[in-house]
Amino acid sequence: MSTLLKLENLTKRYPKKSDGIFGKKEFFTAIDNINLEIKKGEILGLIGESGSGKSTIGKLIMKLTEPTSGSIFYNGKKLTGLSYKEMLPYYRKMQMIFQDSGSSFNPRKPIGKQLITPMQRLGIVDSVYEAETEIYQLLQRVGLKKDHINRYPHEFSGGQRQRLGIARALALKPEFLVLDEPTSALDVSIQAQILNLLLDLQEEFDLTYLFIGHNLSVIRFFCSRVAVMYKGKMVEVANSEDLYEQPKHPVSEMLLNSVLSLNADEQQKEESSFLYDESTRNTRENHGCVFAEKCQYALDSCFMSPPAMEESQNRSFACYYPIKNKELVLSGKR
Repeated sequence: MSTLLKLENLTKRYPKKSDGIFGKKEFFTAIDNINLEIKKGEILGLIGESGSGKSTIGKLIMKLTEPTSGSIFYNGKKLTGLSYKEMLPYYRKMQMIFQDSGSSFNPRKPIGKQLITPMQRLGIVDSVYEAETEIYQLLQRVGLKKDHINRYPHEFSGGQRQRLGIARALALKPEFLVLDEPTSALDVSIQAQILNLLLDLQEEFDLTYLFIGHNLSVIRFFCSRVAVMYKGKMVEVANSEDLYEQPKHPVSEMLLNSVLSLNADEQQKEESSFLYDESTRNTRENHGCVFAEKCQYALDSCFMSPPAMEESQNRSFACYYPIKNKELVLSGKR
């Protein structure tokens, strides 16, 4: 598969509040030197703890914020540095579905007007009649009714609003969608319906997805490949089944061990919590791996310099001492 979207050395820093007028200006690094490729037609999952920088990547891709440094390429064309006018053709190709689509609708305007206006502005349709015809078809395709076009956002349930968010994104006939935790605010039964709908649409319209989430069960079901982040760094990228069956980076192992299983016995739970207990945090100065202070197996080299991403067997990971055997990790021998 060809590369549709490429992130190259992408970094985003936000200024912190300084102490007084002459205080030293400090910055918070949300994402640090991220390199990632998304292939055309695939579903790439992006996971990590809260605050790891997942949503920041989505916002940078959609130009909702600008990177501090680095580049974003779409089909080989560099997007960073383009003006709003120059980005208009790409807004037709790239769309975003938010966690709570209801909050992104104007409560004072009917749904139909909010779906039709972007289509007219970006030249998707030539007339209001053509736009309404396409919207009717889209609403039915996502499980809604034609007469919903005249309703207001507050008249819909959470699941219906998410379907409206999907319809609004598809109205512009995009190639690539950023899904920012699109089901996390929904009931479990509704989550399954939305996920199955997204899978059907991906196949029907030949779409490419970046799925940002924290529910590891959903990621495994939905995504063909998974990228793992920790404190703004990319630590592992692998095929979904490979990552879940045999993680290479301790962060991936930590995330997988944090998922409670009804079939797990007490011994496994104790071993899992021991490996990554906060009490094992190392207090020495760390210029190396972002996870070294919490990693049970960190050696001196892990604190000296950050490991580079290494390629091995169709996966990449940033670890000096990658996990070789899952059973050895749980026994403390690695």
